[in-house]
Amino acid sequence: MSEQTNNTNIQETDLSEILQIRRDKLKELQDAGMDPFEITKFDRTHTAAEIKDNYTEEEREITKRGSDEPEKIMAKVSALDGQKVTVAGRIMSKRGMGKVGFLHVADMSGQIQLFVKKDILGEDEYNRFKKLDIGDIVGGTGEVFTTQTGEISIRVENVTLLSKSLQPLPEKFHGMTNTDLRYRQRYVDLIMNADVKDTFIKRSKIISSIRSYLNAQNFLEVETPMLVSNAGGAAARPFETHFNALDEDFKLRISLELYLKRLIVGGLERVYEIGRVFRNEGLDTRHNPEFTLMELYQAYTDYHGMMDLTENLYRHVAQEVLGTTKIVYNGIEMDLGKPFERITMLDAVKKYSGVDFNEINTVEEARAAAKEHHVEYEEHHQKGDILNLFFEEFVEEHLIQPTFVMDHPIEISPLTKKKPGHPGYVERFEFFMNGWEMANAYSELNDPIDQRERFKAQEALLALGDEEANTTDEDFMRALEIGMPPTGGIGFGIDRMCMLLTDSAAIRDVLLFPTMKPLDK
Repeated sequence: MSEQTNNTNIQETDLSEILQIRRDKLKELQDAGMDPFEITKFDRTHTAAEIKDNYTEEEREITKRGSDEPEKIMAKVSALDGQKVTVAGRIMSKRGMGKVGFLHVADMSGQIQLFVKKDILGEDEYNRFKKLDIGDIVGGTGEVFTTQTGEISIRVENVTLLSKSLQPLPEKFHGMTNTDLRYRQRYVDLIMNADVKDTFIKRSKIISSIRSYLNAQNFLEVETPMLVSNAGGAAARPFETHFNALDEDFKLRISLELYLKRLIVGGLERVYEIGRVFRNEGLDTRHNPEFTLMELYQAYTDYHGMMDLTENLYRHVAQEVLGTTKIVYNGIEMDLGKPFERITMLDAVKKYSGVDFNEINTVEEARAAAKEHHVEYEEHHQKGDILNLFFEEFVEEHLIQPTFVMDHPIEISPLTKKKPGHPGYVERFEFFMNGWEMANAYSELNDPIDQRERFKAQEALLALGDEEANTTDEDFMRALEIGMPPTGGIGFGIDRMCMLLTDSAAIRDVLLFPTMKPLDK
């Protein structure tokens, strides 16, 4: 037997014994009529942060261990010193020294120390305290005080076991470092890693800040269907399902666009939705098959209005959540306080690849340029498609500071209004930071005749095998024929925004429960 196999067997034996011991402790409590799982409510008066954050510093005399000489130090003193409080949370550490013991208990706001004394609790309760395990959830009542080492604590009069933890937490020194396990057991990850909890608190604040900004701009938050018969509005492969009651095939939405535009037609002039969309694509550091998208549409403006809104929204969110418009991601500082750069796709490709697509007039010339610069393309790609391939190959990685890339080719923009005086191009921009696409916006196409022709072109691509091409949505076409005003629209990737603002390396770090490959595969 190898040493590694032997160690594994020992660990499994140890774990089996720990699990049994914890269950035995629970059985003992249940037999004594003190089942913690029968407790339905516990009234706490304060969180850990409420006790610890409101403090002053005052000079105190303490006697160091092993010395008879008192020493004056500046110690934190809670504003609640001497007051009786009740707290509740999970035991994160526990130690005892004869007739006294200490617990560090964590709630959502942080940790606080409970000081437990046999003379105060009584012998029976103190013996029950000694049988508590790390991971148990407890409540305690007592007076706030500051220890000689300056730690704000609670001298408890009683400790109540509220929930018995039957599984041990990861060993604290090594923590929970297995990334795959952290994603699969996010509940343990949140317990063990304070920075993970902070990330998701920030994510919640980011979304709340977006909502408060848009609501102040008179946007109306709405909800649209997730199950759709036609999954349009983006170039992506949808998930498909079958609705038994109607005996009809449906798809999970890949975008929010087409229903929100229907609402613009209906006279709701400023609308937005923050919701899940689903794309049947691969997994990587920036892609998850279900993710959070925010789309908004505003009547009587264009893509320039969407640029202004994007700048103002990003600055507002960063300032409100982080307290600054300068953010640092992976050691790189990005300044949201400065005006965002604006550059056309043509100029960007010329700047970073040296190829001027203004000088390229035919698809044959575009293909020749692609071959010369080792850019792979497919047979159905036109000049505009190849321009976009050049952009992806040579430009994106350079767009670190906030940048709007404008005026995309019509071939890759089936729902966008044409740019007057520039055949083959549309009024569209993509917003980039850190080399990532963060948002996509249009002057929305509101000409139903033109839109139908664009859909026909998309269906031709679908027939050629492009699984991401759109199909004609007849109800959406009917809505456009009713009449849609000039409109600006934009889609924001909320998860990528959260990644940047929390300095998170992967999209899974900002999704509470990311999609994972089954363990048996």
